[in-house]
Order: sequence, then structure tokens, then C-alpha cells
Amino acid sequence: MRRERKIIASMGAMALLLIMGTARGQGDRAVDTTRFTFARIKYSGPLVGRATLFGQGLPPWAHDYPRGGRHLMKIVSELTSIETNPDEVILTFDDPHLFEYPFAYLCEVGFMQLSDAEIKGLREYLLRGGFLIVDDFRGRWALNNLREHLRRAFPEYELEELDISHPIFNCFFTIETLDVVPPYGGGIPKFYGLSDEHGRLMMVVNYNNDISEYWEWSDDPFFPIEETNQAYKFGVNYIIYALTH
Repeated sequence: MRRERKIIASMGAMALLLIMGTARGQGDRAVDTTRFTFARIKYSGPLVGRATLFGQGLPPWAHDYPRGGRHLMKIVSELTSIETNPDEVILTFDDPHLFEYPFAYLCEVGFMQLSDAEIKGLREYLLRGGFLIVDDFRGRWALNNLREHLRRAFPEYELEELDISHPIFNCFFTIETLDVVPPYGGGIPKFYGLSDEHGRLMMVVNYNNDISEYWEWSDDPFFPIEETNQAYKFGVNYIIYALTH
């Protein structure tokens, strides 16, 4: 079964990477379609310059960078036949290079303020087959800010709460419960999704949670190993779903 999963993951990864990696960037830069890369979304906003991480001068979109994504890519390369890139790329939604990467990560959306061009890029990216993780945010105000941006980008779709029956929670690992423990307080974690007209999940939203925090500290006894392993299961499933749907 594990060998079959590796074959399926590899075939799905290569197919989608070839489709989305055919474009060339500025200066006719050829796209490397041989390695799966963690793409992080950056954004601006009135509070972004002041909302830094623990005094380290990092903007909110850079939380858990670079260790969170790097550790997840290591796990994916060990569990599947997907060849991963240990280095992240950082892009905006209106950057044409974004279409070179089938999977993107976005965090702390309460501070986000997207321009019309970024909203257009977000819509096109997801409708053309891209997949987005929204992570590391909490509070109704932050969720409302995300919803307002999604109404601009997708007036025809609505965020819906996901339950354990959704295929994304069973496409590689069998995740048995969504009653997870967040790395710090801030409310009860919930999972939301945004699907297209064909039922393909384009976005998964980890509300009142921060699975990347567990990824970041997985090489340090900062969190219990059970919770860290569970966070990796979510991350791997998200990637496999993105590459096979």
C-alpha cells in the first residue's frame, strides 16, 4: 500500500508540475519542474510593518520561516517519491512566477490587505489548479478579514467548514480526528475549505491553529511528539491532495 501511494503521489506531482511549470519567468528563466517547492505568499497591509515576530523583525507573513517549510519538505521527501526543494520561494499573488508552483502557503491573514491585482492573481492561481494552505491565525476578526478578501476574489463561492469525511483527510494518512491541540491558545481549531464548481478543494484553512509552528520546532523538544506528528500528517495530506486533484 505504501509503495502504491508513492507511485500515485509521484505521478500526480509530475503531471501537475509539468502543467504549471511550463511558463517562463522574467528574463526567460526556465522553470525547474523536477523538484516540489514550498511557495510562501507575502502581502502588505497597514499593520504589517509593526506586527513583527518576537522582535526579530519578521513580518506576519513570514512566521515560522524558513524552518517550518524546510522541515515539511524533508518529511515529504522521506515519505513519498516526490523530490523536494529545501528552499522556499516567496511571492505575491500578482507575481506571474506563482504559476510555476502548484502549492502555496499563506499565514496571519488578519494583517493581510490585498490589492485588486493581487485579488485577481489569487483567483486565477486557484482556478488554474493551484492549491493554498491558510494557516497560523486566530480570532473572529482575522477570519472575517479572510472572508472579505475571498468575497472579492470568489463572489460565487463560500468558505465551508470541513469534517473528517473530506478526502483531504484520508488521501495519504488516515486522520482520525479534527479535535486537535493548537500550539498556543486562541480558540477551538476548525478546518474550512473553498471548492470550485467541480468540487475540487482549492484552499484549506486552519483556523485557530498553526500547524507550521509544529513543523518549525519538530527538531527540538518544544512540543509533544504526538502533536508534531499529527501536524505533519495534515501537511503531507494537503500536498498529496493538491497534486492528485
